[in-house]
Amino acid sequence: MKHISIRVTGKVQGVFFRASAVSAAQQIGVRGFVRNEPDGSVYLEVEGSDEQLNALVAWCKIGPPRARVDEVQVNESITLYHFNDFKIIR
Repeated sequence: MKHISIRVTGKVQGVFFRASAVSAAQQIGVRGFVRNEPDGSVYLEVEGSDEQLNALVAWCKIGPPRARVDEVQVNESITLYHFNDFKIIR
């Protein structure tokens, strides 16, 4: 089990990125959260296996149909929070 944070920039707010991320995360089987940031980016904290995390990062690079992803930054953390599910934080 690993913990990563992901920051996605581009046209990622107002395009159902968060709701689509929840669906993708549930399909992949990771846990954590997603939220909009004041600077227009979307921020995710996610826990799962290497394979699961790689799958979600790959999804983030594409995003939902109306999104335009410019950059995906990934940072690994040694702290595990043992999230119960994957949800949107407002």
